[in-house]
Amino acid sequence: MQQVPQKRYNTYSAYIKKYFGQRVQKITLDTGFSCPNRDGSKGVGGCTYCNNNTFNPGYCKPIKSINQQLSEGIAMFSKKYKTQQYLAYFQAYTNTYADIELVKKLYLEALSHPNIKGLVIGTRPDCVSIELADFLEELAKTTYVSVEFGVETTLNRTLLQVNRCHTFEETIAAYKMMSHRGIHLGAHIIIGLPGESKQEMMQHATKLSALPIDSLKIHHLQIVKHTMMAVQYRKNPENFNLFSVEDYLDFITEFIAAVRPDLVLERFISESPKDLLIAPNWGGIKNYAMLDKIDKLLIEKEYYQGLHYSNKQ
Repeated sequence: MQQVPQKRYNTYSAYIKKYFGQRVQKITLDTGFSCPNRDGSKGVGGCTYCNNNTFNPGYCKPIKSINQQLSEGIAMFSKKYKTQQYLAYFQAYTNTYADIELVKKLYLEALSHPNIKGLVIGTRPDCVSIELADFLEELAKTTYVSVEFGVETTLNRTLLQVNRCHTFEETIAAYKMMSHRGIHLGAHIIIGLPGESKQEMMQHATKLSALPIDSLKIHHLQIVKHTMMAVQYRKNPENFNLFSVEDYLDFITEFIAAVRPDLVLERFISESPKDLLIAPNWGGIKNYAMLDKIDKLLIEKEYYQGLHYSNKQ
């Protein structure tokens, strides 16, 4: 019998199975929080590429309690997988951007659900505090806690251009504040933001690898409806150099080879709903099919994670 080749990178599923001993499903939550670049405290309009409807499932509504969202999410996923554990995933917008007592209350409400084994918290680097870090450190002594920062890019000019309203230096400071506390630290990066060359995007791999992160989510830029970037793309499409499937496969395999070899690579692409996606059009190729193509190309190139990693910035 022909042996199936092992993955040439550290997968999130393998990490989760090793940590929990079985499959674990994230249940997405919406707290109704905003962002400092939406409500006027730092800016207005939010990130130019952002439309949270591209990833919020139907049950995920802030008018529902955390407990109700969890129960409905678990009911949906348990139809396919009868026996598995669940993590409460605070995903939409900035999930530390509220009064600290309210933030603590919602996290504890999620952990009080009998089927929830831990927290995954998505936030911005400029929206964490020592008080929050201390609180999460205490929680991490008895339960799984993961904090994922939207890094998006390591270039300050791009952060300014896409209206993030924070700097990469703030990203570095946030990870420093949250590190060595027993918290799993994740990062999210978007590949292909306007104005970034291939060389600059490859440098993200080195800069991200230097951060005290445990896992990394990567996806290509997608132009989606009801965003400022959609307006910019319609007016000046020449300012965007969107990836074709073939170009992205070539780039992402180079990127995998350049990142730190111990990082857990959680994701390489993201699928926006067809009714919201403007560009690029990849013909509806599914995540599993892209992963298969990535695996095959890594073998063809004789690449593996960390092959070209260098800790020299």
